[in-house]
Amino acid sequence: MNARSGSALTFAVGVALVAGVTLGNGGANVMPVFVDDFASRFALSDSGAGLVAATQLMATAVVTLLLARRAARPGRVRMTRLGLALAGAGFLAATAATDVVTLILANLVLGAGLGAVYAAATAALAATDDADRACTVTVCGTVGVTALLIMAVPAADHGLGEGTGFLLMALCCLLAWPLVRRLPDGPARPGTGGAEQGETLPVKPSAVLLAGTAFLWAVTQGAWSYASVLGRQHTGLSHSAVSAVLAVSGVVALVGAVLGPVAARRFGRMPSMAAFVSAQALAMALLIFTRDPVLFVVAAVLWQTCQLAVLVQMLAAAALLDPTGRLVASLSGAGALGTGIGPLAVGAVLDGAGAGVLSLVLALGTFAASLPLLRMTVSGAKAPDEHRPAPSPVV
Repeated sequence: MNARSGSALTFAVGVALVAGVTLGNGGANVMPVFVDDFASRFALSDSGAGLVAATQLMATAVVTLLLARRAARPGRVRMTRLGLALAGAGFLAATAATDVVTLILANLVLGAGLGAVYAAATAALAATDDADRACTVTVCGTVGVTALLIMAVPAADHGLGEGTGFLLMALCCLLAWPLVRRLPDGPARPGTGGAEQGETLPVKPSAVLLAGTAFLWAVTQGAWSYASVLGRQHTGLSHSAVSAVLAVSGVVALVGAVLGPVAARRFGRMPSMAAFVSAQALAMALLIFTRDPVLFVVAAVLWQTCQLAVLVQMLAAAALLDPTGRLVASLSGAGALGTGIGPLAVGAVLDGAGAGVLSLVLALGTFAASLPLLRMTVSGAKAPDEHRPAPSPVV
């Protein structure tokens, strides 16, 4: 049989996955507006704001990687809730921070908490009975909620006072506490023929694969962290206008999460992934280099659409290769590691060489970093039938 047993993707399970992945990756996804808050609140340069951002994101990455193996075993709900409590405390400390040292320490704490949440929630993706559908639903839900946060956090900062965006994130941690109780807790097992046949062993990812994932996310998330700053400086758009552009681009880009699996089935994983990566690189370069507001909007939408298509295929391939969830969690941790390095590196290049050089570096970096992931997605497509879920419609 080609079916694998695992938690059915019910509404409650979907909500739990979306809540966990959204908050686990919340620091990275909302970082563009957090960087603006760092810079204005403490009069930081681009490099200085990038250093504060990197502190939080690196903490998330390190904890995610350290807990990837633990997340492959039962106990994910407890791990997620402990992470939510720690992250909530960190967000509250960041809200009350009056100096840069306190702000950095608070970001270390909240980053560690988000790492625990991220490891458990991403590993849970592999414990469902349909990895492709679970990844699509989770990514779509995460993008929708993140778009609301990208609008709400700067609105809180500008309407209620600087730093209150962190308070809003603390409230989100509290709201997520009851939602994550339905996270899938055990690995999906191939087949239906007994204990021996159903046993699965975790897959240890190669160093090359982890490095490629980290590099790709350093490139993409580093540029994303400065998208708000670049939009205001290069196109003359206001804070609220840039936030709206980024939020709308994220929502419109949901088509990428649906288009990715469809393109993979029709054209194959390798050709479709290569096309999406190429378009993503070109759109990223255009967004950084252009001074035209219309081109900025078009580039933002195309960039996010292609990135979501790549992300869904990557997660699904990893979940199929390793039903325990360790591979998915490890790749998520490597991506978080690159996300942590990205803001600091992009800020340094932006300060030292300018947007023109940065656009070229990021476009070429996207091509180079995607090669190990392309190979993994092809391996996932060629996985034995007993490791595949039964076909189901893409949401």
